[in-house]
Amino acid sequence: MTPPRITVDYTVLDCPEPAALGRFYSTILGWEPVRDDGDWVVVHGPGELRLAFQKAADFTPIDWPNEGIKIHLDLVVDDMEQARDFVVDAGAELIDDAQPSFWVFRDPAGHIFCLCKRS
Repeated sequence: MTPPRITVDYTVLDCPEPAALGRFYSTILGWEPVRDDGDWVVVHGPGELRLAFQKAADFTPIDWPNEGIKIHLDLVVDDMEQARDFVVDAGAELIDDAQPSFWVFRDPAGHIFCLCKRS
């Protein structure tokens, strides 16, 4: 049997305010906002990379580290300190910088993401 062609379309983050979270990620990634339907916002990066933000009024961030991470974004950077300052100024919260090669943050809605040192 020939496997069907399956590709990734979006990575989708549930959140209470899609436009606000879309602006945050557009700012920190330098991606272009391409769609805002109120309950569904999309930012477009290089190639076919896209993030979407879907309204979920009952979204509750995980209790990290007690609940584990489940899923998160790893964002690669050249300068950890400069990137930390930039994402914090944009609205992120640094929650763990114990490892030299990656630091853990919460975005404004409470999703976990990491800044990882480019090797």
